[in-house]
Amino acid sequence: MPAAYPLSRALLEAVLADRTSDRFVCELIWPRLGYAPDGSGTWSAGPATDALWREPFPLEPQFIAQRPASVALTRSIPKQHKQLLKQQLGFAGYTIGELYPRRTRRATAVNWLLAYLAERNEPLPATGLLPELLEPPANPVAGHPGDWPVA
Repeated sequence: MPAAYPLSRALLEAVLADRTSDRFVCELIWPRLGYAPDGSGTWSAGPATDALWREPFPLEPQFIAQRPASVALTRSIPKQHKQLLKQQLGFAGYTIGELYPRRTRRATAVNWLLAYLAERNEPLPATGLLPELLEPPANPVAGHPGDWPVA
C-alpha cells in the first residue's frame, strides 16, 4: 500500500483555499481508506479497504466530482468529529458567493481527514510537506484544469 501524503494544518488550509487539484484531495484520502494505485493510474480497493467502501466503490471514489462518494464520506465521519473543521482550523465556512459543490466537498474531505487523525490520536502538525500550490481556479464551478466535472 502506498504511503499516505503527510497531513499538516498548512496543507488542509491549502485544500480549503482551492490551491490543489481535486484529484490531489482524493489522493489524500484513498490510501487512508486502503485504496492503492494499480499501475494504470487508477486506484482500486484493496484487502485493507473496508467493505463499506470496497463494495460500492471498487475503484477510486471521486469525493469532489461525484455526489454519492461525497455523501458516503460525510456519513463516515463519526458524530463526535463533525465539528473538527471549525474547532481545529477555525473554518467558519464559505461565504454565499463561494458556495459551490466543489468547495463544500473539499470542506467535507478536510473534516474527514481531521476525523481520521482524531480517531487515531495522531497530531496535526502546523507545517509540513506541500505540493506545488495552484492558484484558485478562475471558474470555481469547473475547478482546475484536469478536474472532473462535478455531478
